[in-house]
Amino acid sequence: MSFAGKYELQSQENFEPFMRALGLPEEEIQKGKNLKSVSEIVQDGKKFKVTVTTGSKVVKNEFTIGEESEIELLNGEKAKVVVQMEGNNKLVTQVKGMKSVTEVNGDIITYTMTMGDLTLKRVSKRI
Repeated sequence: MSFAGKYELQSQENFEPFMRALGLPEEEIQKGKNLKSVSEIVQDGKKFKVTVTTGSKVVKNEFTIGEESEIELLNGEKAKVVVQMEGNNKLVTQVKGMKSVTEVNGDIITYTMTMGDLTLKRVSKRI
């Protein structure tokens, strides 16, 4: 299944507590919680380019399935990760004690990040 496309954020759960746990300043959390976010994914086989635009902030990451890559996290921090494919519709990685899962089902992409007992869930729809 292809991940390629543009997706607009439809809903999110636990954004504020998760961002606090990541150490984001309260002012940034309040500014960011209601901003529309658009993700664009370009897939070429096992190579991915992901651009996330939230308000005026743009985060671009590139990675290849099964190879170590450096990515930028939601809080601006850089981290080395190895992204794995599960089945044909899930991207999974572990980063700084968190598990990240991106799953595509038709026109819906669900991004789940778990840290301890706290889970951030963001659901976006293809546009």
